[in-house]
Amino acid sequence: MSRKFFVGGNWKMNGDKKSLGELINTLNSAKISGDVDVVCGAPSIYLDFARSKLDAKIGVAAQNCYKVAKGAFTGEISPAMIKDCGVEWVILGHSERRHVFGESDELIGQKVAHALEGGLGVIACIGEKLDEREAGITEKVVFEQTKVIADNVKDWSKVVLAYEPVWAIGTGKTASPQQAQEVHDKLRQWVKANVSEAVAKSVRIIYGGSVTGATCKELASQKDVDGFLVGGASLKPEFVDIINAKV
Repeated sequence: MSRKFFVGGNWKMNGDKKSLGELINTLNSAKISGDVDVVCGAPSIYLDFARSKLDAKIGVAAQNCYKVAKGAFTGEISPAMIKDCGVEWVILGHSERRHVFGESDELIGQKVAHALEGGLGVIACIGEKLDEREAGITEKVVFEQTKVIADNVKDWSKVVLAYEPVWAIGTGKTASPQQAQEVHDKLRQWVKANVSEAVAKSVRIIYGGSVTGATCKELASQKDVDGFLVGGASLKPEFVDIINAKV
């Protein structure tokens, strides 16, 4: 079966109403293929702003959420609040959440379970650090991270897996198309063996890590690369080129 191409833009902690408003105008007026799902990950304080200004054909994601619906958790937001803003997606397990903020696999798994129960789609991130790749344990690391996510998923139609080698995020280093394809293929084999063949065929596995207008076409041509999670380039007009990488 053919998997619909998926391109997420992770704005991270960037932008203000002026600059994001200009970006949104660019996206709204761009010619975007109907064969691509596009989702923009806005800072939580701008979720309402982004959802109200972006064209309905472009989805919005929160960049994180907590594992319960409400309570005494200062500074956190819940899937219920995200949904209340008209937002349908959340990014979970991003390497910056794991390595800057110390989120464990266990916590990320709990967040995935609660977000899905709350009706959100989840962009679930996995990926190895440079020392792990150099030590030859890339597969071990990403399989362990994927297992904790998979253990918390009932409906895979609401999940996109994002493979982001940590050494390629914001560094200007991109995994070669062959490196990306190799890990994506291994991940799909893992899903086939540990979840089901049907899910392995249908789940979208997207690549993140210094994706640009210059690198996107060759990456998109790999058979198991089903889209991108884009950082810095998602704040620039070239994001439109990345969205249309398969066109």
